[in-house]
Amino acid sequence: MLDRMIRTALAAFALLLSGCATRPAEVRVGFDATGVTSVTARGLADRTTKRRVNADAPVRLASISKLVTALGVMRLVEAGKITLDRDVSDWLGYRLRNPAFPDTPITLRLLLSHRSSLADGADYVIPLGKSLKDVLADPRAWDQRHAPGTWFAYTNLNFPVIAGVLEKATGERFDRLMTRIVFQPLGLDACFNWSGCSPAKIARHVVLYRATGEVALDDLHGQPPPCPVNTSGGCDLASYRLGDNGAIFSPQGGVRASMRDLARIGRVFLKNGDGFLSPASMATLTTPVWTYDGTNGDTSHGFYCRYGLATQTLPTPANGCADDLFGDDATWVGHAGEAYAVRSGLWIDRAKGRGVAFFATAVPDGSKGRSAFSREEERLARNR
Repeated sequence: MLDRMIRTALAAFALLLSGCATRPAEVRVGFDATGVTSVTARGLADRTTKRRVNADAPVRLASISKLVTALGVMRLVEAGKITLDRDVSDWLGYRLRNPAFPDTPITLRLLLSHRSSLADGADYVIPLGKSLKDVLADPRAWDQRHAPGTWFAYTNLNFPVIAGVLEKATGERFDRLMTRIVFQPLGLDACFNWSGCSPAKIARHVVLYRATGEVALDDLHGQPPPCPVNTSGGCDLASYRLGDNGAIFSPQGGVRASMRDLARIGRVFLKNGDGFLSPASMATLTTPVWTYDGTNGDTSHGFYCRYGLATQTLPTPANGCADDLFGDDATWVGHAGEAYAVRSGLWIDRAKGRGVAFFATAVPDGSKGRSAFSREEERLARNR
């Protein structure tokens, strides 16, 4: 009888361990202006090797990458290399216009705030060897019902255009530029599309799994990918011409960084620039330039209701808005990410001097919380 009870208990314990072994990877890092205040890490970064995830494991941040790109933009603004309100055609070397509104210039401020009138109908994943200019000539790349500056529509294609502007303005490839002006000054071993991350960092990578268990992305086996850019064939970066295709390093979603790295970026916001940017630049980034009024934009079912330059502000007390991620009385500034079954977030409560960085993998399609965010995001944001 005792032997049977022991065998039953051992079998139950083995089943429990089996369940833990396939638990989706997720990490939450709380921080304040002085550093990390809490760390929670669960699940496996790599199910094949059984390597557990931790706060130093780099993951694809998805759209938080837009905020990182915006930091680079503001660094160049402060250096006098670019301005936010100049026609970007001047840098690109060709005329960029919505064909329905040919007299309205498009600026970095409009691109960063998703008010450029660009659309994702012609796609924004443009492989090496293809031209961004050709994609922008496609009528599907434009919202021809709304003039630039009059309508908010969240659009990934804005950021390949921004990357092209940065390359032309600086004469430097986007991935290398961002390493030099963002990651290195902050002391981060982080990168776009794994270009520039150290071998030790890459070895700690998080494999992205779907809720079904299949691999979605980044099954690297501890090694750098054979090609760090979007490509449909070869990987001859030596022949790449600066500004031709700002999409190849995924400026809209391709940052690989850990949650500890992301907390360091969050402290730049908590400390009003922290010597990395001026307080004036931080205000430019975080002050909403668009607020939903019921008629002036697409909220994606209440997800976006206040937006600055690649920063969201939430919650928004307005009809049609469902952006109350935290369910408290605080105002939070930051950005969310969603791609390849990952949900991620970097959020800062400046009034209370606190912030949180998190991600969850293998999030089911259609996961719905009480707000427009997923259950996983709400749970991690609220530390439950």
